[in-house]
Amino acid sequence: MKTSIFTYTSKGLPVIAYEFQNGGPEILILGGVHGDEIEGVIAAQELLKYFMRSFDYKFNLTIVPQFNLEGVIYKTRGNGNGIDLNRNLPTKDWSPEIKTPRYNPGPAAGSEPENKGLMEYVATKKPKLVLSLHSWHPVLNVNGDCYAFAKVLAQHTGYKIDDDIGYPTPGCLGTYTGLERDCPTLTYEIERGQAAEDIIRIHVPAILEALKVYNS
Repeated sequence: MKTSIFTYTSKGLPVIAYEFQNGGPEILILGGVHGDEIEGVIAAQELLKYFMRSFDYKFNLTIVPQFNLEGVIYKTRGNGNGIDLNRNLPTKDWSPEIKTPRYNPGPAAGSEPENKGLMEYVATKKPKLVLSLHSWHPVLNVNGDCYAFAKVLAQHTGYKIDDDIGYPTPGCLGTYTGLERDCPTLTYEIERGQAAEDIIRIHVPAILEALKVYNS
């Protein structure tokens, strides 16, 4: 395992990534894109704990358990600037319109340092899969060709697979990576408020099993 600085927060804090190298395709797992969605952080940290004990997959993995570190610290959706990082990416549909403070897209597309680091990673590594761990209503939101991965998750969790989250998401990760840069992206919406013990019991094993589709 290699530890590195993936990017920095709006206030200059380092965002830590953990890298596991076994050859093969590149996979990225993000937790805490929205800092108040602690369920995704719990899943990401538990995955990291597993990988630190054993990494027997045939791919290269980068995992960032707390991508929006300031949001995790402050328990807010946005970063330290109050920007929703999942509305700030420079997609073709990005809009400066602030519909509510909760969905603030920032002063310009890609303005936030957290996203600048993510954009650099995507351009350099071109991941075969981006898994973004969130919480909301249970759904596996697929952007790009990662249906084999999603089907295994669905089998283990009972979650539905959907390529439409159901409302406009300009500047979001799924569009930026999955639709516009051919880096298939799955936004995993864990049931909001689910107990940590259930997240660890249900979702972590499901992800570990689904990742095996990238071993071939």
